[in-house]
Amino acid sequence: MITPKHSRDKIPFVEKAAFGAGHLVNNLLPGSLGVFMFFLLTAFGMDPFLAGLLGGLPRIYDAITDPIMGYISDNTKSRWGRRRMYIFIGAIFSGVMFVVLWQLDPNNTQNYNFWYFLILSLVYLTGNTIFSTPLIGLGYEMSSDYKERTRLMAFSQTIGQVAWMIVPWFWVIIADPDLFSSQAEGVRKLSFLVGGVCIFFGILPAIFCKEIDQANIENRADLSLKNIIKNIVDLFKNMVKITKNKPFMKLCGATFLVFNGFQMVASFSYFIIVFYMFNGDYGATGNWPAWFSTVSAFITAFLVIPVITFLSNKFGKKNAFIISTVISIIGYSLKWWGFNPENPWMIFMPLPFMAFGIGGLFTLMMSMTADVCDLDELNNGMPRKEGTFGAIYWWMVKLGQGLALVLGGWVLKIVGFDQNIAVQSAETITNLRLADIIIPAATAFLAIIVMWKYDLSEEKAKKIKEELVKRRGEI
Repeated sequence: MITPKHSRDKIPFVEKAAFGAGHLVNNLLPGSLGVFMFFLLTAFGMDPFLAGLLGGLPRIYDAITDPIMGYISDNTKSRWGRRRMYIFIGAIFSGVMFVVLWQLDPNNTQNYNFWYFLILSLVYLTGNTIFSTPLIGLGYEMSSDYKERTRLMAFSQTIGQVAWMIVPWFWVIIADPDLFSSQAEGVRKLSFLVGGVCIFFGILPAIFCKEIDQANIENRADLSLKNIIKNIVDLFKNMVKITKNKPFMKLCGATFLVFNGFQMVASFSYFIIVFYMFNGDYGATGNWPAWFSTVSAFITAFLVIPVITFLSNKFGKKNAFIISTVISIIGYSLKWWGFNPENPWMIFMPLPFMAFGIGGLFTLMMSMTADVCDLDELNNGMPRKEGTFGAIYWWMVKLGQGLALVLGGWVLKIVGFDQNIAVQSAETITNLRLADIIIPAATAFLAIIVMWKYDLSEEKAKKIKEELVKRRGEI
């Protein structure tokens, strides 16, 4: 009989904190990148079309590299395990490259800055993939306990929300003439802080978190140059098997709907605050949009995620998802009264309800994906494919996010929104507000339908775990 190196039922607090630190980085890097990208236009004079290409082209590359890195991580054999050495190297590399990426000079030609940023974006994203894909896979294998998985994901999502409390203020800091002589200087200097923080916190999971017992992992592929064709074929076979995993595809489908319905109208709140509540007066608008985002993240971290964890342990993960999604639909509806020109403080009223949408989504979906990895091992054997499952899940998120950005712009055009004028028509504002409510509420409702017959319950998950323990010869 083989005894595991450590209990995978209860995770020590130090490991949870280290894993959460990794998720802080996993949120801070893309969040900072999104804010900094805006200043390509205002600080560095990039043409809007070229700036759009710089936002879109790297996403295609990212979508390709994620599954490859997941496969490499799943099949790696080393004295440091399958995940941790990649997390350590990736954290340092991506943190350094984030800084280098933003050392642009507005005095350079637009053509030079375009190619500089495009090439280094691909290098930076390579490092970020090396870090984030194994990190996600590590989280799926840190515990085999149905409820402990939810507690781990809840803890990590709580810490990850800290990034979203900070990131909205980067807009204010970079544009503050009292802090920096120019926006370009603000971007360059703030990138050092972001990169340094990400390196420090990013290496913590590699140092403190433990992986699954390597002795029980069989049938790993031989990762070598001579087998590269065979490895690519094997990767595609694995991806085909994963697409046949019905519970997992339901998770992907529900995530695609909830997250990207939210993303499609994410910028609408800002426009409604500026053009409806403050009549296009940016001075009067002040920091209200930043506070809106920060308070939302705070409520998600310290109110919603603990409630979601309780609901999951009490009623099961699927039911917790349905309950939280229904509450979020109520929150979206309350925005009609919350965005009130007579009382700006009312914008915070819908947030405790709305936050259940995204807060519940990733806490529960990541926990359920860990359960799905067990089901895959039961049906398809070793090696376990946490890295590949995580890569495909987040590939779906990124693909949908790109689509949401395109559709969001299309919706703005349909409702007649014109960002170049201070006063929008009454009809445009009304249509914008309706779209801001109806789109995320409708996609959330569709996600409930998708998950209604999800059947990987706690009882079924425990039976799968017992069978896997017997197969591996574990105690």
